[in-house]
Amino acid sequence: MTNLTKEFISKFVHRSLQEDGFQENFLYVQSLPTDIVQCQLKIKSDLVLAGLPYFFECFNVFLDEPIDYKKFLVHEGKFFKEEEKKEIHFQLPFNVALTLERLALNLLNRMSSIATTTKDFVDIVKDKNIKILDTRKTTPGLRAFEKYAVRIGGGYNHRMHQTDVWMIKDNHKSFFGGLEGAMKFFDSMGSFYNPRVVEIHDLAELKAAIDLGIQHVMLDNFSPDKIREAIKIKPKSMTYEVSGGLHLGILKDYAIKGIDAMSVGMLTYAPKKVDLSLKYNK
Repeated sequence: MTNLTKEFISKFVHRSLQEDGFQENFLYVQSLPTDIVQCQLKIKSDLVLAGLPYFFECFNVFLDEPIDYKKFLVHEGKFFKEEEKKEIHFQLPFNVALTLERLALNLLNRMSSIATTTKDFVDIVKDKNIKILDTRKTTPGLRAFEKYAVRIGGGYNHRMHQTDVWMIKDNHKSFFGGLEGAMKFFDSMGSFYNPRVVEIHDLAELKAAIDLGIQHVMLDNFSPDKIREAIKIKPKSMTYEVSGGLHLGILKDYAIKGIDAMSVGMLTYAPKKVDLSLKYNK
């Protein structure tokens, strides 16, 4: 964990604490007992544990002597079974534990949920040489954390920001008079290294993209049979990404040889629930 990363997390924690009104009632925290308590982070369901640096940095914001949590990072990204009843033990002043526990647990739970869901998808396609990608369907203000969790779960980040990649979608094509017009517009942006990804909805549009020399295409809401047809005409230089309503119940049907990646919005907007708790006593 670099100082730059710690600073980023610290600023986020300070912003988040404003929702609890501590800046308006700082005497509350000062009035709480400062006795040292023994803390137990309890893992209570099957999950990939993700977000420990963020979890501990939440408490460190209020500590004169920060927790040295390096030894706990061996658990980051590890899969735990509920029956293991894994616990991580550490100490905190009572006022710090009480004040920061909900924010710390919210972040850890959110990131562990995303990492666990990502692993479920990755495990299904791991023998197919297919990458599982996230999307920009993230919680405003939490994108960096959520995309970090996808990586911890074994997935890949599609793009961090809107302008990392020029993604040509239906609205672009409609406004600019078709795929070729949209391509010309993004060519005019002067971003020499920015790749373009084109959302494709049928085989005719795919053939047009191939004729234009487009390298990356997103086969959106293609059926498995249509995907197989698309693979038959796939140039060696082109990558195929499958998207649109993918979930665990149908993933095997879409994990077809020749597909390079699958983008899954639900990794970040609807991850499975996991169970974590923080208990402490004298």
